[in-house]
Parts: sequence; C-alpha cells; structure tokens
Amino acid sequence: MKILGIGVDIVNNRRIQPLIRNQNFIKRTFGPNELKFSKNKFNRTNFFAKRFAAKEALSKSFGTGIRDNLSFKDIEILNDKMGKPFFYKSKKIDKIIKKKFKIKKYDLFLSLSDEKDHSIAFTILVKR
Repeated sequence: MKILGIGVDIVNNRRIQPLIRNQNFIKRTFGPNELKFSKNKFNRTNFFAKRFAAKEALSKSFGTGIRDNLSFKDIEILNDKMGKPFFYKSKKIDKIIKKKFKIKKYDLFLSLSDEKDHSIAFTILVKR
C-alpha cells in the first residue's frame, strides 16, 4: 500500500451547534444517510461536528479541499455494525479519486474523536 494523501481537521463544537439549527446548512452539508442516522443520536452537535471534520479531512487528503465540483454533501460518513465510521464511496467520490490519483483501487481510512468542546477527524487515502 502506498499513502496518497492524509488529512486532519478539528472543529469547535460550539461553532457547529447554531449551524445545525439551520435547515439550509444541514441540507447543503449532510447526505440523506447521515441525516437519517442523526435522528437516533442524543448529542447531535458532536455527531454533526465529527462528520463535518471528516469531510474537511477527506478533502484535504485529496490536496484540494472543498472545490472543483466537490461539495460537503458529496461526502457521507456512515458507521458499520460495530459503530466504526467509514466514508461511503459514492460514484462521484470514486471518480474524483481515480481521476486525480490515476489509480484503480484504493482504501480510505477514517478515525473520529470528540470531547465536550472539540471534534477531530483523521483520514488516510492509500493505493491498494
């Protein structure tokens, strides 16, 4: 495996708290699977803050950030049966990665963590 990119982002949870009350922000930033899963969460602020950080971290691992036909909503973070977070590999994300890095197979790794005031995400993009 060859590391193609890494990304990290930290978010002040207090910054996200008022934003998630705005339905326009929610609809622009989070995908349908994330919104569905958020309904079962007690601490929605930290839930959305971690996902926001993950979206930023992934875009940083591309070396581009959020631009060039990539939006926050294009990146979805889901959880497996054990609760481990992962990036949903949509056709758009798959196409962006394969075109930018000129590869056919890759893996994305994601780690999320939060405390009262901050949420953090770390991402590694590797060629298989």
